[in-house]
Amino acid sequence: MTNTSENQEFSYELKIPQERIAVLIGTNGETKKEIESTMHVNLEITPEGEVAITGHDAVTLFTAREIVRSIGRGFNPKIALQLAKSDYALEIIDISDLAGKNKNMMERLKGRVIGKGGKSREEIERLTETHISIYGKTIGIIGEISQVSIARQAVAMLVEGSMHKTVYHFLEKKKKEMMFGG
Repeated sequence: MTNTSENQEFSYELKIPQERIAVLIGTNGETKKEIESTMHVNLEITPEGEVAITGHDAVTLFTAREIVRSIGRGFNPKIALQLAKSDYALEIIDISDLAGKNKNMMERLKGRVIGKGGKSREEIERLTETHISIYGKTIGIIGEISQVSIARQAVAMLVEGSMHKTVYHFLEKKKKEMMFGG
């Protein structure tokens, strides 16, 4: 039985903000090369931020797309490349759904998640061992799948108006449950 799908090429196209193109490419193209060699894909990047990703494996192609997407949403490439691990995930929360066109509301919601001097974001990251990027109208989370889910709940609680203290208690309880199994 011969498998002809080996030669089949898959592709994804996505757009990232222009100011994130240099980060995706990296110094002397290092980041682009690292993504290509790690994920066995090819990246074509236009000056407008159009990114075409091609490869022969649909799963690694999807992961490569998530890596590119996360860099486009403000993540450091080293953090984005953690998505190459099978138990890691990217979650992007669009807060424009809640804020609508209201710029003040958008800033207030982002501010609640960031917290005074970045304390809230750092606390969520510390208690869930995830990485959070607040960029434009989105909040991105990268980490182990189970932890990303918990961090997402914490972010949602803050965006919906829960007190920071309540969210920290929730996170500490979840962390204990994961450490001691309930």
